[in-house]
Amino acid sequence: MKSNFHTHTTFCDGRDTPAAMVEAAVAKGFGVLGFSSHSDMLADPAAYRDSIRELAERNKGRLDIRLGIEAELAKPWSRVPGEYEYVIGSCHFITAPDGGFFAFDHTPQILADGIRDHFGGDAAAFVKGYFARVRSTLGMDYEIVGHPDLVRKFNKKHPFFDESAPWYREELEMTADAIAASGKIVEVNTGAISRGWLDEAYPSPEFRAMLRERGVRFMLSSDAHFADALDCAFDRFAGEEFVTL
Repeated sequence: MKSNFHTHTTFCDGRDTPAAMVEAAVAKGFGVLGFSSHSDMLADPAAYRDSIRELAERNKGRLDIRLGIEAELAKPWSRVPGEYEYVIGSCHFITAPDGGFFAFDHTPQILADGIRDHFGGDAAAFVKGYFARVRSTLGMDYEIVGHPDLVRKFNKKHPFFDESAPWYREELEMTADAIAASGKIVEVNTGAISRGWLDEAYPSPEFRAMLRERGVRFMLSSDAHFADALDCAFDRFAGEEFVTL
């Protein structure tokens, strides 16, 4: 049974409505579909919750629909009991030592400008800052670690650091240790494949191996922003073990 808990719609930066996502999920043979709008993009959180709950009620027996949120952990956020069934914790922004704050996964140019203007052009310092931020959020109240090596997003087409460098492996090892200690689930996220930036999922195969060695559990997700991407590249992971909620 296919499931996806990382789904974006017109309530945030997705292209399709929740109803269109539901129909696509049914057509693709999903058993479970979880919605996870960005916490910092929701203009009307109550309307979002009401809409997903109504869809869940209307589709009972047809599709198991879950109400979640993708919490932006680089901005002020706290969980309110009962509002959401699950939370994906993610960092799309970083605060530099000089106080600069930018969305590093928006465009390659914004990333390059941010590293130049706020990290003195030191890409390694930026990457280390990102992983430090990920590790610092692991004590927060959420179940699923979202795309933990998102800093790789543009690195294939616009290389800015060496993923084989010893310092980078050290960051992965430290982060794998911290995630394992937290007991949180890590998503295997195919979103960068569907959007054409990478040809493999987050976390990278090397990072996944480190996490698996430490007993970390995984959940397969597509981070879908449009209906056709709901099961993007899921076939590549047919032999791997995943959990669901």
